[in-house]
Amino acid sequence: MSQRLADRLSAARRGRFVGRAGERTLFEGALAAPELPFAVLHVFGAGGVGKTTLLREYEQIAAERGVPTCYVDGRDIDPTPEAFLEALRGCLGLPAPLSLARAADALAARGGLLVLLLDTYETLAPLDAWLRERFLPELPARALIVLAGRDSPSLAWRSDAGWQQLVRVVPLRNLSRDEAREYLRQRAVPAEQHQAVLDFTQGHALALSLVADAFDQRPGLRFQPDVAPDVIKALLDRFAAQVPGPAHRMALEACALVRVTTEALLARMVAVEDAHELFDWLRRLSFIESGPQGLFPHDLARDALAVDLRWRNPERWAELHAHAREHYTSRLEAADTHERQQLLHDLIYLHRDSVLKPFFEWREGGALRFEAARAEDAGALRGMVVAHEGEESAAWFDHWLARQPEAFRVLREADGRLAGFVAMVALERAAPADREADPGARAVWRYLERTSPLRGAERATLFRFWMARDAYQSVSAAQSVIFIHAVAHYLTTPGLAFTCFPCADAAFWTPMFEYGDVGRLPAADFEVGGRRYGAFVHDWRAVPPAAWLELLAQREIAAAPPESAPAAAERIAVLEPDAFAAAVRDALRSFTRPAELRRNPLLRTRLVAARVGRGADDDARVAALQAALRETAEALQAQPREAKYFRALQQTYFQPALSQERAAALLRIPFATYRHHLQGGIERVTRRLWEREVGAS
Repeated sequence: MSQRLADRLSAARRGRFVGRAGERTLFEGALAAPELPFAVLHVFGAGGVGKTTLLREYEQIAAERGVPTCYVDGRDIDPTPEAFLEALRGCLGLPAPLSLARAADALAARGGLLVLLLDTYETLAPLDAWLRERFLPELPARALIVLAGRDSPSLAWRSDAGWQQLVRVVPLRNLSRDEAREYLRQRAVPAEQHQAVLDFTQGHALALSLVADAFDQRPGLRFQPDVAPDVIKALLDRFAAQVPGPAHRMALEACALVRVTTEALLARMVAVEDAHELFDWLRRLSFIESGPQGLFPHDLARDALAVDLRWRNPERWAELHAHAREHYTSRLEAADTHERQQLLHDLIYLHRDSVLKPFFEWREGGALRFEAARAEDAGALRGMVVAHEGEESAAWFDHWLARQPEAFRVLREADGRLAGFVAMVALERAAPADREADPGARAVWRYLERTSPLRGAERATLFRFWMARDAYQSVSAAQSVIFIHAVAHYLTTPGLAFTCFPCADAAFWTPMFEYGDVGRLPAADFEVGGRRYGAFVHDWRAVPPAAWLELLAQREIAAAPPESAPAAAERIAVLEPDAFAAAVRDALRSFTRPAELRRNPLLRTRLVAARVGRGADDDARVAALQAALRETAEALQAQPREAKYFRALQQTYFQPALSQERAAALLRIPFATYRHHLQGGIERVTRRLWEREVGAS
């Protein structure tokens, strides 16, 4: 029988495995015992220490003894019971569909030993309780489960009297001096180089692998490390210096900056049509890992590469960020809800080294489903409000739930439990009495009415309630998903003019919101139940979504330290209806005199900004305003009954006669009729331009 590729992969892995004698003996002894001495073997250790390699060795040991195994990497699945059971079904060849009960029955029917290997267990943290309380107890007594992750077992494992008897915990350390030397020998690193490598790596598995990779890339390399406190950084510096070419180096740097790398994203970032060869080279590197969404470096490698690039070549750092950002934003409009959440998570991930770093849970909250609240959720949601804000606040929760139930969106965990919620109250649709009754809505609405009232079909959103079940408004996975969906709301809501985020701890959240150009507004603060809520607001008419994204892009790639103040966004003029109409009339009168149009307030409105973009000079703005006026007037000709209005505008403003009397004569209509047509034309052009300005068309 011909050898399978899987057999060759297995042999290659085993050929590079060294050490871990104690861990191997423990596992082999468990398989050989008449009765398993423990049901769960929990291996934990720092990143890069060799946990995955050990699990692959366990897999081989079991295979040699004829014990069936199932290996599941937590990075490859959503942390939900359904996804986990599907992975188990595919791994063990069980029938579909697979429920918990059917899985237990199928495994029990097999008899004999079974080894289940769960790698990167920290990514399955949302499933920890379900696995411990529901899934694992249903497995046959001859099932051995190996968990491998960065974190030691949670308190629930250690405090449960039953699991205390059935769990064996193994902390994984660096390789010993002899084990590390054996690894270098197997990787054909010259013996005379071993001492320097051992002194430098101190037996760290990933560091040893990087050194060996460096020798593979450059035969004859002489390893003479300088004294450096960060082993991984220094090794990557040496490795990156020996990559095959500039394109490979840029591919490596690109992979370090983004959350996950696909071929399409890589091609965009390094500006090549076909990135297949570069992508294939990346995936073969020992510190690059693969997942269902793409490639990603080991965390230690990522940090070292990103920090070094930003220090060494800030221009390329900014260029790669820009290409990644363009890739994400270009796909947002056509994305469905789930893909949009991933794209926004990837977009925000580009800011992880900025002021935002301490304000987000950077691992994607994939286990949390963001969906409309159901009627049966009301009790649990109210309970959260009572627990965190008190009964008086809960009364306003009841108020808005009764009036705008569609405003309430929940975050649901894998097991169906509620992890948090947000209430996005549409102030423009609320009855005046409701807005005036609630202190939160009243404060925001009065500010808007006093300073810049909504116009036409414009909308204002108050994030009246937002909280995680356990962490309230502290940093958590739930809070981070809420913020990501707030950004989606900003970018996809037609006519959105104003948003307000009230926070119980305004001082804590101020740096994050200010970084995102969501300013602190004490005038909209309010008090409920003895607690003061600080308001953070953004006027989307003044800084529209496109300009806002551009501002964030500037802050993302700013070379100055995060503490320095980034450049302010260009403000858009927000005109009231009467002022807007007067500006349109003045613009028509000045249509053929660009010098006068330069003073027209319409040049700073959304109407013009949407045509020329941010940062355009006055000449471009004047040309854009002239085009908007002419195109809108010419559109009147599409309706035969309105063509007369265009003709009056044409003879008066676009190709002006010497006088209005002369214009009426050229049109062969009485002067009074001409004046009536001209006024009708001005009104129609103003109305259509206004609809564009406020997003109603």
